[in-house]
Amino acid sequence: MATYVIGDLQGCLTPLFELLESIQYKAESDTLWFAGDLINRGPESLETLRFIKSLGDGAVAILGNHDLHLLAVAYGHSNLKRNDTLSEILTASDRDDLIEWLRQRPLCHYDASFNTIMTHAGVPPCWTLEQTLGFAQEVEEQLRGEDFHSYFATMYGNKPAKWNDKLVGMDRLRCITNYLTRMRFCDADSVLDLKSKESPDNAKQNYAPWFDYPLQLPQNCQVVFGHWAALEGMANKENIHALDTGCVWGGSLTALRLEDQQKFSTPCSTNWKNS
Repeated sequence: MATYVIGDLQGCLTPLFELLESIQYKAESDTLWFAGDLINRGPESLETLRFIKSLGDGAVAILGNHDLHLLAVAYGHSNLKRNDTLSEILTASDRDDLIEWLRQRPLCHYDASFNTIMTHAGVPPCWTLEQTLGFAQEVEEQLRGEDFHSYFATMYGNKPAKWNDKLVGMDRLRCITNYLTRMRFCDADSVLDLKSKESPDNAKQNYAPWFDYPLQLPQNCQVVFGHWAALEGMANKENIHALDTGCVWGGSLTALRLEDQQKFSTPCSTNWKNS
């Protein structure tokens, strides 16, 4: 009986099956956590979504920026981009069930027994654990409520770039969303730089990876996240676990076993992004 956190799949189901075989995954007893960006860019987005949904209570899947993008497109508030691989989902016979299931997913997940929080992009230095969970819930309630269309209609954008407790409406929800699903670099005041996607060595002046700053989390709290393939799985900080190892780019797919924090990886033989 084990719990594994899986990095960004982005529609690469074949490497997932290979990874699960290598760790001797047992569906009847093991639990899988998925750190967001379940789909898009890889060739098996539809099959990936179907598989994770089929796991039921045996899986915890949170939303990443690509997953939110699919929802925005599905509900008519955005268009497909040139490199998207979402068309099969949008035309599938079970499209409505898949989209509705995805809309009900959380933005973060915390398990007290492991003292571990999972978000797609990380936890901003300006938030405590309680704030992170509470702010995520605000967005989740909007997504799951009757007025979810208003969220997707104004979800996109880089502003506000800094958290303020007085933020209201969509500015507040967009800021929360960006911290949890798009964050990489910020400054000492948690002001986001959402344009830079490179490795930490190329940070803008006065900016650094969010995890380089002191975090307001409980002692020994573990943070698991994906989103940042340029890290190549190396956050170089205790209790911070970067799990996006660039599977869709021809890198590898990585899982972290929470019981002993051991990592497992399987190579992806194809650079789907450029194929």
